[in-house]
Amino acid sequence: MNPQKPAYWRYGGQAVIEGVMMRSPRYFAIACRKPDGEIILHSEPIEKTILGKLQFLNRPLLRGIFMLIDALALGIKSLHFSSQVQIQHDPEIKPVSKPVQEIAIGASALGGFAIGIFLFFVLPTLLTDWLAREGWGSVARNMVDGGLRIAIFLLYIGLIGLMPDIRRVFQYHGAEHKAINALEEEGAVSVEAARRQTRLHPRCGTSFVLLVLILSIFVFAFLGRPPVYLRVPMHLALLPVIASLTYEIIRLAGMYKGGFLARVLLAPGLWTQYLTTREPTDDQIEVAVAALQRVRELEEGAPAPAESHEVSVAEPAGA
Repeated sequence: MNPQKPAYWRYGGQAVIEGVMMRSPRYFAIACRKPDGEIILHSEPIEKTILGKLQFLNRPLLRGIFMLIDALALGIKSLHFSSQVQIQHDPEIKPVSKPVQEIAIGASALGGFAIGIFLFFVLPTLLTDWLAREGWGSVARNMVDGGLRIAIFLLYIGLIGLMPDIRRVFQYHGAEHKAINALEEEGAVSVEAARRQTRLHPRCGTSFVLLVLILSIFVFAFLGRPPVYLRVPMHLALLPVIASLTYEIIRLAGMYKGGFLARVLLAPGLWTQYLTTREPTDDQIEVAVAALQRVRELEEGAPAPAESHEVSVAEPAGA
């Protein structure tokens, strides 16, 4: 049982608006399909990360939360770029100023955080408090809380996946996985190689979130039932610890994804990816392949770009 080659398993990415971001240890590239069908490719070195600045934090069970913060920052930056591609090249979309965009992004993030706290912490507590009158103990009620959190998560993902725009993002998510799988399994980055691959991948954020929810069931089960105004902050404070542990599990399982134990640990997350990915079209795979090819060229020896740039790398498929 051999791990994936580091040069391959350290590549990753995410779906963005009409495109895909791919990253390696030192670079990232974003490929987006313009409204007219052309692909725009943007690449640049990754700025100094938290762990890059503070090497002493790069230790198991410490590095996970900081890597997640870095990944979140890069993800937001990539989503902003992909939205600008659509705004700047679609005559039907009215451009807005950068301050307005930043306010909108900040408001959306705060609103999403508030909704997340209510759905995953407050609502399950309210729904299970009545079980105390039926004689249920705190451990049993906390276990039910955890089950409700998972059910709410799966229901939420399933419902938003019915929206046409989100479905397209989920297709690009599938394209991203197929391209990465092609690199890891065949050592090739092409539409043909990616087309042969599964749209599921063990190092996916979906697997990460689900495993966090599963581990939190067992951690939170034995914390009693303090009032909700204490319960929510206590759970939030423990999430970074659970997330760091989950990161190490996902990292090792991704390296040894052919092993039996890894398959067992990753199975729930892989099943959930049937909700968060869709089978992509060749046009969408082409975008993912363009991003991965570019970041691989940069990581494996091509000269780093002096500054950020946009390059047209393909004509519309079928043109």
